[in-house]
Amino acid sequence: MSSDLVVHWALRHSVWMTAAEEQTGKTAAAEASGSERFESRIPEGDDRPRLVCRDCGFINYENPKVVVGSVATWEDRILLCRRAIEPRRGYWTLPAGYLEQKETAAAGAEREAWEEAGAKLIIDQLLAVYSILHISQIQLIFRAELASPDLAAGAETLELDLFTWQSIPWDDLAFPSVRWALHDHRAVRGQSGFAPRGNPSEPEEGPFGL
Repeated sequence: MSSDLVVHWALRHSVWMTAAEEQTGKTAAAEASGSERFESRIPEGDDRPRLVCRDCGFINYENPKVVVGSVATWEDRILLCRRAIEPRRGYWTLPAGYLEQKETAAAGAEREAWEEAGAKLIIDQLLAVYSILHISQIQLIFRAELASPDLAAGAETLELDLFTWQSIPWDDLAFPSVRWALHDHRAVRGQSGFAPRGNPSEPEEGPFGL
């Protein structure tokens, strides 16, 4: 069996693969997706074109990315981080990033806050679920409190601060969804057991997700 077929077979029968091996296989399949071995067609039982291997029928699904983050507060102030990386380097955002393999959403939000701001979170509940369609991204944003105001900028953060509502740098926020989350957080102040918020009915136009 060729190495490419091993990759495809392993992905279809991945019960014997470790997480690292599974990711390696996915990467290899993605790299191969532009070769002549793959064709774009609608598989049986599906309703949209996929990249399908001509040799073994492996389907290279491309699914949305999941971002996890938090609106984290200390007393009446909100944690924001100024980005040290592109896109939108130098603009302010919430501590957030991509969910890792075999990680719960809450654990991912806690990890991102620690990596970007040296912050330890006390997760309250899910604040919002945003769908950023133009980049196929789903954002899960939690409401949280900081266990301590002691913070330290991580490698992806130029600086950080705790802002009152009046002092938030609204004109320098990195992405529209940061603004959505801040407003949704304010809208549910003092409430518990609320339903997670979603995209605003008239979302701002912008080239980026969170």
